[in-house]
Amino acid sequence: MKLEMFHLMPYRELPADFAETYHSVWVDIPSHLFDPERANIMFNDTLDELELAATVGYDGVCVNEHHQNAYGLMPSPNIMAATLARRTRDVALIVLGNSIALYNPPLRVAEEFAMLDCISGGRIVAGFPVGSSQDTNFGYGMNPATLRDRYYEAEKLILESWTNPDVFAFNGKYTQLRYVNIWPRPLQQPHPPIWIPGGGSIETWGWCLEKSYLYAYLSYGGFKRGKMVMDGFWRKADELGVPPNPYHAGFLQLVAVGESESQVAEQFGPHGEYFYNKMLHVYPGFREAPGYRTLDTIRMGLLGQTTSFGDRPPSLRWKDLLDQGNIIAGTPEQVVEQLEHVIKTLRVGHLMLLNQFGSIPHDLAMQNIRLMGERVVPKLRHLWDGEWEDQWWIKPTASRRQPPSLLSQPELAATAR
Repeated sequence: MKLEMFHLMPYRELPADFAETYHSVWVDIPSHLFDPERANIMFNDTLDELELAATVGYDGVCVNEHHQNAYGLMPSPNIMAATLARRTRDVALIVLGNSIALYNPPLRVAEEFAMLDCISGGRIVAGFPVGSSQDTNFGYGMNPATLRDRYYEAEKLILESWTNPDVFAFNGKYTQLRYVNIWPRPLQQPHPPIWIPGGGSIETWGWCLEKSYLYAYLSYGGFKRGKMVMDGFWRKADELGVPPNPYHAGFLQLVAVGESESQVAEQFGPHGEYFYNKMLHVYPGFREAPGYRTLDTIRMGLLGQTTSFGDRPPSLRWKDLLDQGNIIAGTPEQVVEQLEHVIKTLRVGHLMLLNQFGSIPHDLAMQNIRLMGERVVPKLRHLWDGEWEDQWWIKPTASRRQPPSLLSQPELAATAR
């Protein structure tokens, strides 16, 4: 079992009346709410939190791409990954991902992932999300009717640039390049593992299975609602004759852990409510540009299950979030039991844990990460052990160069000589 820490890097200080006063957390959120000096602290706190996860037992750390919002301040996840590549040693650096249809040309993604793979010594996981409608259609002005075609063409170009050793021409509908010959090239061969963040289209199931890409279901609806989606993925795998290898799938879950249920509720309750009632306060017209969602997904009636937001009441309380499975919380022992149930019920070999959510302050986030890494993660790693091979994991080189700050004293002395 692989367990990774996921981080959104949210803006933690929205006003108390945000949902009542402002139109949306995404696309047209007023810029006067953003304080760059506070963001300086938030960005560095985020990096500290990810670096801590890398030292206390997590298998990987996850960053992601979003635009024009206070929900997740990583318009360039590659910058975050580059920083982490120099300050972590063994963990996977999972970029979920680059919204490949937004890059012109998409070759830029191939180059930057290859560069990160070389810097990190082969620890990059390449995520290729389609991107939310808020990000792609409204934030970046991409035509929703052509978004998926652009996405599939971008994936084709990136894969060929990684795997074709010769100079070649690419003549697509949206991108034409006379010479394709990326330098640098990825360290992992034939290319870094590819994960596809999913959250809205059932076509993604078949595409991931046919391409042998990992399907990472990112939803804040929690594991109870997520079961319908994951059951659909595994039914599609059976239909295509693909083995039900749990490592072929991943799931995102919000988690809070403490010494008692009452302590957890007191410490994390307000921040869980902040996340669901403010950070998911998105104007409905921004969620689904006409043409963004496929007809088959609409016909299946999965929108409430697959969107990040679904049909939520105006305000969710901490108890609601626990009862619905949006957040798993409790003592380390209780959380282990609940997460084992999630892993087995959804049949996933990769569990992405959101330990900093909403307005959780830095010290509390660090406490949550440390308790998870030391008292929860080790008790889950045995699941699926020896039953299946994880074909979607990093293959770092044994001889990779480490920054001096990460070397032991004898190694540092040898480097100095």
